[in-house]
Amino acid sequence: MKFEKINNKGQAQLFKNQYLEMLTKTHPLVIWGMYLPVIVYFLYHAGADLQYPILRVGLTFFGGIFFWTFFEYLMHRFAFHAIAESERAQRFIYTMHGNHHHFPRDKERLFMPPVPSLIIASTVFFLMRLTMGANVFAFFPGFMLGYLLYGSMHYAIHAWNPPFKWMKPLWRNHHLHHYKDEHKGYGVSSTLWDRVFGTMFDLRKEKEDKEKVKELMY
Repeated sequence: MKFEKINNKGQAQLFKNQYLEMLTKTHPLVIWGMYLPVIVYFLYHAGADLQYPILRVGLTFFGGIFFWTFFEYLMHRFAFHAIAESERAQRFIYTMHGNHHHFPRDKERLFMPPVPSLIIASTVFFLMRLTMGANVFAFFPGFMLGYLLYGSMHYAIHAWNPPFKWMKPLWRNHHLHHYKDEHKGYGVSSTLWDRVFGTMFDLRKEKEDKEKVKELMY
């Protein structure tokens, strides 16, 4: 996804139809409002109705969060940055993620909008239900909380300076992904899998370009 110019104002037009275009945008609080009740209810169901011990629920829940970081890495690397030959596939990738690289300051497209988000989340839940049975009611809430934290972290990385010094590598890794090499730095909520699979930037050798960083922030 190479663009002649990265636009730091405005946003991409993904559809000519104004109603379809509206469905491509959202606010973080909308997505939190959609999934937080599901997370709470599923955890309640696992503990109260299925009578799983608290330790089991907790460990499975945190396993879901951990699994999200791996899922996030795979999706970002192999789906959102897939190399497509056909024009239709290129258009799909641009709609899903490329527009974010083209317009990195578009705040309305940092979370998956509600309709496709619900479709994907429902599909993932169904597949998890098939593979892990009722344990999904403790695992899926962790997975979805991981997604909510990822989206919020993504927003924060573009909006603010890192609040803690230990978070700076995460910020720099993502900024370098945007303005230097999109084939590295796929982790947003964690750099773990970039380190494991060798796609982490060597931050000791990368000169910090504060002006380019500012260009990517709101």
